[in-house]
Amino acid sequence: MEHLEVRDSRTGTSYKIPIDNGYIRAADIGKITVPERGLGNGNESEVKITRGLRIYDAGYQNTACVESSITFIDGHRGIIRYRDFNIEQLFHNYVYEDVMHLLLWGHLPSEAEKDHVRAGISYAMNPPESVTKVISAFPSNITSSRDAETMPMMIAGMSAFAASDETACATRHTQKAMFHGRLEVADASIVRTIGYVAATIALIYCHKNGRDFTPPEPNKSVLGNLLWMMGVAQENPKIEECLNKLWILYADHEITNSTAAVLHAGSTLIDPVSAAMAGIICGYGPLHGGAIDLAYEALATIGIPERVPYFIEGVKRALIEELMGKYKEEIEANPLIRVSLAIDKYASQDPYFIERNLKANADLMGCFLYTAMGFEPEMITAITILSRCPGALAHWRESLTQPVKLWRPLQKYVAPLAN
Repeated sequence: MEHLEVRDSRTGTSYKIPIDNGYIRAADIGKITVPERGLGNGNESEVKITRGLRIYDAGYQNTACVESSITFIDGHRGIIRYRDFNIEQLFHNYVYEDVMHLLLWGHLPSEAEKDHVRAGISYAMNPPESVTKVISAFPSNITSSRDAETMPMMIAGMSAFAASDETACATRHTQKAMFHGRLEVADASIVRTIGYVAATIALIYCHKNGRDFTPPEPNKSVLGNLLWMMGVAQENPKIEECLNKLWILYADHEITNSTAAVLHAGSTLIDPVSAAMAGIICGYGPLHGGAIDLAYEALATIGIPERVPYFIEGVKRALIEELMGKYKEEIEANPLIRVSLAIDKYASQDPYFIERNLKANADLMGCFLYTAMGFEPEMITAITILSRCPGALAHWRESLTQPVKLWRPLQKYVAPLAN
């Protein structure tokens, strides 16, 4: 078996650390020990404490925290696989609903399975009065001088849904784990959670735009119903066609910051609605999903494509491009997208970007399709969250088949400087 041979210079002891498919276990590193003198009653005692070596990895940059069979990404070779299906195969031959089912339940769905999941999700999309009142309580440009931020509205709406979900509420009041090892209960809750996220987004969109919420239909997919509830599917059928492909590319990105938050919360044995909210909150931050809002604000600052070279000097990305080519007319009609494409073109010719192999982020490029389809920038992050939600919940579901382990990271204590 492959292994590392480690000699501890402090003790002279040698260790063999097994290597499993490119990984070593932190617990094996913990077997590297050295005796330390303990402290008793303020005085140094003769009691010796054996303390294992620990790994310091700020921000988890080189540490795997789970084993997963859902998504494989090799950025160096340009490979993305969902459940061992190449993403190109899925992109060209299936729609998002198929991929959602593949991620969650490990196989492509039959028509009967699609119908069953559609019925469950659409039923959950009917918001109780408490949810609609929560969303309507936020200010909007229609009824107020200011418009509320979308993400706090999402958290509020999801909280109201959680409070109305009997299983979610019962999770903290049972001596037996509600979901762990009980996949039939988990699956029903996953379906409801996806419905809650979609309905919350649709309610927010309608509230911000002065539209009436359209009740979901049981024969529509989660994407189809989202657009239907918003009232936009009735106006432009191209939107669902476009997003059915784009969402495949967004469906899962392994253990991202937000997916890790879902698993971190999930490790407490909490319900999936609450776990999903943890992920949504992370998606709000400017270093994660919130970066989309900052990018659009920067594009608005530039204003026109002709100013791009000057902007680039001040602050010195193929499937999405395929989709962008298909909807070229809609893209070219939007001034912000013309600015962004001018940036990309200029950057591809600028030595600074070429030498560093820097290109526009694929998530940002995908957002231009949302803009081309008429969505305001403040709704794009929220809609993207729905495309990512089933993938994150697939990881949560997978964790229910593994041993229960409360996530509790360690710290490296650094003594303060003396006064």
